[in-house]
Amino acid sequence: MHQSKKMWQLMLIVMISALVIQFFIPRGLTRITQPVSCGEGCSRYDVVVVGSELQGVLLAREAQNLGLSVLILDPREKPGGELIQGEMLFLDEPFNKERKSLVQGEMKNLFHKYNKGKVRDIDEFTDYYNGLIENIPLKSGIKISKVNEAAAGESHMMQSLMYTDRDQKDYKLEAGYWVENTDFNALTGKLKHKKRIPGMEVVEKSNQPDYMGATYMLKYKNVDWRKLNKDVLSHYPLSNVQELYGPNTYVDWNFAVGFSNIMGKYTPAEKLLRLRGLNIANQGNGHVIINGLIMYNVDPSSDDSVNEALRKGRVEAPHILEYLRTHLAGFENAEMNGYPSYLYIRDFNRFETDYVLKYEDVMSGKMFWDNVSIGSYPVDLQGTVNIPHGISYGVPDSYGIPLRSFQLKEYDNVLVVGKNIGADIKAYGTSRIMPNNALAAQTIGVILGYESQKKQLKDLTPEDFKRIHHYLKRKYKIDVEHA
Repeated sequence: MHQSKKMWQLMLIVMISALVIQFFIPRGLTRITQPVSCGEGCSRYDVVVVGSELQGVLLAREAQNLGLSVLILDPREKPGGELIQGEMLFLDEPFNKERKSLVQGEMKNLFHKYNKGKVRDIDEFTDYYNGLIENIPLKSGIKISKVNEAAAGESHMMQSLMYTDRDQKDYKLEAGYWVENTDFNALTGKLKHKKRIPGMEVVEKSNQPDYMGATYMLKYKNVDWRKLNKDVLSHYPLSNVQELYGPNTYVDWNFAVGFSNIMGKYTPAEKLLRLRGLNIANQGNGHVIINGLIMYNVDPSSDDSVNEALRKGRVEAPHILEYLRTHLAGFENAEMNGYPSYLYIRDFNRFETDYVLKYEDVMSGKMFWDNVSIGSYPVDLQGTVNIPHGISYGVPDSYGIPLRSFQLKEYDNVLVVGKNIGADIKAYGTSRIMPNNALAAQTIGVILGYESQKKQLKDLTPEDFKRIHHYLKRKYKIDVEHA
């Protein structure tokens, strides 16, 4: 009888513990591992992510969920990068040639909410983003002062990083892995042994490095979406719509694209700007967000350059509004609805990785033994001063993106994610979109946690990836093995 009573007490303790775990530990989180000390004023983490772009957040989140100690250091004053601060809220979705969406992982959750109109305005996106970074240690407004690296056989290792926080105090970090997750090389730009991948100068046949234009997002309210939709439909068939408004013009109840014939006649008030065809998202309640204002020669690593671009955007947005009022149905009574605090940076310096994804790879649908993503999207190179209208190089079917395209060459423990992907400029034109490289980042985070007690990433073999791909499908319903 006494033994039976003790057994019931033990079972009760187990049940209470389970309830505590269910209600007080975030869903999906196994444990938050604290950093260890590496000396006075020094902390050591398993993974340090530099930058708070969505892709690196997904990597950090998965690594932490699998028990690794993680820290995000953000050189920008506020977290969120292009998605939150730049308000790049028109999301591009990759499809294969059968029009099947290739979005997987956490991005599938976001796109479901986005396409249903549940996450469409900046407040909704911010709530979504804050849910991802909840419980992940994150410091914004830091400045990296020094990195230390050492030889590791025929390669190199990044050993430590010194940074200054907002309190003007200096801190030192050590890490097992370092992740570049900014749009301006805050981390990799300080490393010694890296080689830049040629950019838009290849297409321009120039000797000077060049980059695709950035975007300043346009925010308007009191837009009559029903009128815009009705006006475009009134000019059907589609051939007539495209002759009047421009190629690929299309409107439904959620999104509108095109209108390049009309926008091409707009004359900017500021220099080094162009209004291209529009990508418009209907945010509801008469609010819209527009990706269409291109800015040339923006250097995201320079605060002065970024601030000048933001100034130009604030000046130009009301002029564009006046133009839309008289040239596009539904905008007659539109008004300004605020200004983004940052930009959508498409392109900056990228450095060689263990495998640089090639244009031929994406166009042939090549799959890799170490796939971490399945991607697709038109090979779309946005304009530069020398090629103001940009250029397209075709539409690939689905293709693989290998882990090696995110492993910085010459370094055993430095990863790059998001728009830092190792790809030649044409392959970059398709692989650069968020769903393609966000899936890769999430997958890499899982692999880091899954393999942390087994092997270093650079030592993984094709046989290891058979096991990893099986684990991803079973545990996360992520299939990056096949198209």
